[in-house]
Amino acid sequence: MAGNSNRKGAVRRRTSGNPTAGSGGRVRRGLAGKGPKPPAVERPNHKAYKRAQAEKRAVERAPSRAPSRGRGAPDRPEWIVGRNPVVEALRAGVPASALHVADRLERDDRVREAFRLAAELGVPLMEVTRNELDRVTSGAVHQGLAIQIPAYEYAEADDLVARAAELGEPPLLVVLDGVTDPRNLGAVVRSAAAFGAHGVVVPERRSASMTASAWKASAGAALRVPVARVTNLTRTLKSYQAEGLLVVGLAADASAEAAKLDSFAEPVVLVIGSEGKGLSRLVKETCDHLVSIPMRSGTESLNAGVAAGIALYEVARHRA
Repeated sequence: MAGNSNRKGAVRRRTSGNPTAGSGGRVRRGLAGKGPKPPAVERPNHKAYKRAQAEKRAVERAPSRAPSRGRGAPDRPEWIVGRNPVVEALRAGVPASALHVADRLERDDRVREAFRLAAELGVPLMEVTRNELDRVTSGAVHQGLAIQIPAYEYAEADDLVARAAELGEPPLLVVLDGVTDPRNLGAVVRSAAAFGAHGVVVPERRSASMTASAWKASAGAALRVPVARVTNLTRTLKSYQAEGLLVVGLAADASAEAAKLDSFAEPVVLVIGSEGKGLSRLVKETCDHLVSIPMRSGTESLNAGVAAGIALYEVARHRA
C-alpha cells in the first residue's frame, strides 16, 4: 500500500534534518567560467591543431638542401604557387619544405608530375583545405598546389677562398655589383657552376637575393655553388686583394678585352655590374684590371647572366 517503505524498491523520504543543499555558495567555484575558448590550433583534438603539428614535423624532417655554410643572415621563406610554377621549380631541384595540396584536388598531368617529383626529391606531401592554402599563400592563385621555399643560408665570403684551397685549385669568385634581378643571379650561379667558380658574392643592399626565382634560374646549380652576402662590397674586394686575388671588373668602356688578359690563370675575382649602370664608382676604382667584351656596334650592353657566362668561359679557357 502507499507509504509502505518496507516494500521492495521503495524510497524513504527524509522529513527532518538538513535537506540536500543546492549549489548555492557552497560550490561557487564550480560555477566559474573556463575563460575564452582557445583558438583551433591550440586545441589538441581539433583538425587545425593536428594539421599544424603535422606541418611542423614535416619541416623538421625535411632535409635541408640550401647551403648551410657560414652565418649569413637568411631571407624569409617564400611560396611558389600554381601548377606550372610548382612543377618547374621541382624539376629545377628547388629545395622545398613541403608540397601543399588542396583536398579533393582534381588531378591532371601536372599534379601527377608534381607528386612524382616530390617523391623523388623526398619532399613531404601535405593535404590541406583550400581555405588554409588561401591563407598561407596570402590569397594567391595557387590552383590547389604550392610549395614553400625555406630561407637560404648564405656562406661567409672568406669561406669561398677556403673552399678553393680545399680543392687545391686557384680561387675563382664572381662578385655582382648592383644586379637586382634574381633571375640574373640564378643565371650567374648556373654559369659559375658550369665553369668551375668557387662561389658568388652579392651585397646585402640594392641586390638580388636567393629567392625562388633565383633558385629556378640556377637550374639546381645553387645546390653546388655557395652564395655569400656581404655588407660592404668594396671592403670585401680589398680583403680578397690582400689574400693575393686579382680583382677584374667587366666594363663596357674598358680598352682591354677579356680574351687578351693573361692573368686569368691566377686567383681571380670577377666583378660584374648591372646591365644599366655597370660597376659603381668605388668598385670600379678598386679593381686591378678593367676588361670589356667586344660587341658589334648598336649593342650597348649584355645582361649580367650572359656577361658572366662569357667571362667565365674565358677564364676557363686560359686555365685549361
